[in-house]
Amino acid sequence: MRFCRTLVAAALSLATVGAMVAAHATPVNARYYKQQYGYMPSCNACHLDGGGSSLNAYGKAFKEAGKNLAALEKVAAADSDGDGATNAAEAQAKSNPGDKTSMPGKAGNWLDVAALIPKEAQSLFPGVKTWQPRDAILTPADIAAAKGMGATLSAADENTIYIPVENQYPVGTALIFAATHQGKTFYLLMATDKQLKITKVEVLNASQVPEAKKSAVFGKFVGVAAQSVPLATGGNALDASITQAVKNAGVLLYVRLKGA
Repeated sequence: MRFCRTLVAAALSLATVGAMVAAHATPVNARYYKQQYGYMPSCNACHLDGGGSSLNAYGKAFKEAGKNLAALEKVAAADSDGDGATNAAEAQAKSNPGDKTSMPGKAGNWLDVAALIPKEAQSLFPGVKTWQPRDAILTPADIAAAKGMGATLSAADENTIYIPVENQYPVGTALIFAATHQGKTFYLLMATDKQLKITKVEVLNASQVPEAKKSAVFGKFVGVAAQSVPLATGGNALDASITQAVKNAGVLLYVRLKGA
């Protein structure tokens, strides 16, 4: 199938993955970071567990400041992670302004490929040692195509697709994404096989919507093609919110990997 061929083509570039790390961080905001500081950060600059997961202190400050290029300047003099170095000083030294264990002169491995893969995503593919993080950057054509498939996507939904690889071939995908219910945000984790059929959807962080953990709707997604998640039916508003978020995420995978 075309999806499999697309993933294989992505995996064949693993020999150069070290050089590609800079191009595989959270898309839009990472480009602002690069414009400001001269290099692409990992998702962990703003997220606790990689792209799509909840924000760390630096990510929250960046968001509250406007989540744009000017916001980086606004938070530059602050010390978001409380390690004694300002955000700007950390960024200029290539240490992580969102992690108090990373500081100028002791940056750690936050820019290494392995550090880009959330441990929750890795747990869905036990034994896999090689991963390729891949940007899901949406074009206007992608957004229009998604709308025709029942998914509402925008630049805010741009994300990182994590591709596990064995013997130089991809074995699936993993994606962390947000869902919203009654104005509150929670985070889900989805895995697919190499043909983009959903193998699992689970709650990653639902501190704002703890009832999401009890939803029975997650099992209904297993075995469904990522781009074909049906729209929610019935009166359960939370299940509808979860279903729409999963549909949006599945279509995101489809339009980016199909057209990659």
